[in-house]
Amino acid sequence: MTLLSVNINKIATIRNARGGNIPNVIEAAVRIQEFGGQGITVHPRPDERHIRYTDVYALREVVHTEFNIEGYPTSTFLELVKTVKPEQVTLVPDPPDVLTSNAGWDTEKHLHFLQDIIADLQSVGIRTSIFVDTLRKNMQYAKETGTDRVELYTEPYAAGYASNREEAIHHFIQAANYANELGLGLNAGHDLNLDNLAYFHACIPFLKEVSIGHALIADALYFGLENTIQRYLACLKG
Repeated sequence: MTLLSVNINKIATIRNARGGNIPNVIEAAVRIQEFGGQGITVHPRPDERHIRYTDVYALREVVHTEFNIEGYPTSTFLELVKTVKPEQVTLVPDPPDVLTSNAGWDTEKHLHFLQDIIADLQSVGIRTSIFVDTLRKNMQYAKETGTDRVELYTEPYAAGYASNREEAIHHFIQAANYANELGLGLNAGHDLNLDNLAYFHACIPFLKEVSIGHALIADALYFGLENTIQRYLACLKG
């Protein structure tokens, strides 16, 4: 079974555009879980342009499924997650000023850096995942970091899906099988949506979790939040 974790950053973006507390990020997380969402993902950035650190503390009180916190492992971020103790921390290589995650880790180059951070997080009982592309080398060194899981960066799949979905999925299938050979749990995320998710799920073995935010929240504007979550869950059946 592949779980759906809903990234609620975009809800916070809308709130922050006007100030105040509409839409209410905490209420959204509660409703998402009531509607069948199996996890809540947030990515607090240093400038707090969407999710704020105060949101993270408040969300810990209401997330009873799986709480997944993404981010670059600055000292401030690590202090936050070790205090909140989410079920999973997903480490991304983003510099603080990027608009959105746009690459996976070079796990060979950052091996020792990641080893120390992952060991620190695991010592307080937090499951770790690291954002990677499909290169075999990056999967191999991901194993050496000691991480529990990897999250495949799926933007290249999404970009190629419309023109040739078989070609677009090819390297992801190979990466999924190799991750399993290495004993790594497998997550995926970035630009997955109602058009491309079912095919991705059907083709990728051993997929534990997908994290979807931008497309899902945009779809909710048309279909409503409850209906949208049910549509995404339907893509993950079978």
